Amino acid sequence: MHFTGKNMADDELARNKMVRKTGRLAVSTITGGSHVVVEFNRGELERLLH
Repeated sequence: MHFTGKNMADDELARNKMVRKTGRLAVSTITGGSHVVVEFNRGELERLLH
């Protein structure tokens, strides 16, 4: 699985993109296509992977 980690404290461009995409800045936020998972949710992550 490929992923890209971003440090929102250090990356203003990534921070702005996350707020535009999700409407907020929360840790952890995982996006996959149009899907957004905020905070760790094993069930939701497994659903997105399958």
